[in-house]
Amino acid sequence: MDSLQGFGSPSDTNSSSSNINLNSSSSSSNPSSPTATLSRYENQKRRDWNTFGQYLRNHRPPLSLSLCSGAHVLEFLRYLDQFGKTKIHTQMCPFFGHPNPPAPCPCPLRQAWGSLDSLIGRLRAAFEEHGGKPEANPFGARAVRLYLREVRDSQAKARGVSYDKKKRKRPPQSASTSSPQALMPTTPPPAPPPPSSAS
Repeated sequence: MDSLQGFGSPSDTNSSSSNINLNSSSSSSNPSSPTATLSRYENQKRRDWNTFGQYLRNHRPPLSLSLCSGAHVLEFLRYLDQFGKTKIHTQMCPFFGHPNPPAPCPCPLRQAWGSLDSLIGRLRAAFEEHGGKPEANPFGARAVRLYLREVRDSQAKARGVSYDKKKRKRPPQSASTSSPQALMPTTPPPAPPPPSSAS
């Protein structure tokens, strides 16, 4: 998510007193090694982790990760809305609930629910990779899950976009193609000959 870049320069890089490392240099994969090229997901996860660490350092007062809670994660997500690129119509807007509005409107730009959901997934994984305990993971807090669900539902109404998961239709032979007999034509066996009458 490009919009996560651009916090100010960190004011205090030593403000974190927790055992969890916010620096990407302690990552298990070495990005300078020619054989270890990070995937797009891993690169994005590292950028998001660094961005959140910078947000904590620029917080007033600066926060250490060990003191970070679900409430701080929600504060971070609301802060990110100012960098959003998705038009979310207000209820007073004539285009409320229309997926393709025919004209521009003054409604605010926000972070899309899908972007926030992906971001939280990456940060939750990064927290545990950097030594955090799963039960203390602020990105997996119930308040964060409820917030994401509320954002999803409200954006779906405002934008007229359905977030229901569509069930994939399986091809009719996909389940039965594992055995060679399933590939043979299924024709009924021939009928027995009629009994011959002996004269």
